[in-house]
Amino acid sequence: MSQQSTPSPYDPSASSLQGEVDPEVMQELLRLRGSIDNFDATLVYLLAERFKSTQRVGWLKARHRLPASDPNREASQIERLRSLASDAHLDPVFAEKFLNFVIEEVIRHHEAISETHSAETDGAGPEADPRS
Repeated sequence: MSQQSTPSPYDPSASSLQGEVDPEVMQELLRLRGSIDNFDATLVYLLAERFKSTQRVGWLKARHRLPASDPNREASQIERLRSLASDAHLDPVFAEKFLNFVIEEVIRHHEAISETHSAETDGAGPEADPRS
């Protein structure tokens, strides 16, 4: 059974501007921020699903003694994301920085999985590992 973390207290109306701007402007600001908050939540859940998939890739790579990093794949993905960003009117430089950050984290996870897998099969050659 997975443990659910208790959400931290979140106040969608928290602002340093309360009482300093016209109430109608504040309402519009809070409405727009509410949409941003929904996007942020969606991004978190999408990233969680992405990392679940990359963890499975990491275990497959470890099981077959493949390298944690695949520079050709990474370069192709960066090129693809830059193009998608451009089509979506998002700064391609930002998109590349974001993807590089994600890729670095994925590689770190893959290296950790590989180390764990090696420790589990240490002393037993590849022929002794039934998962290979």
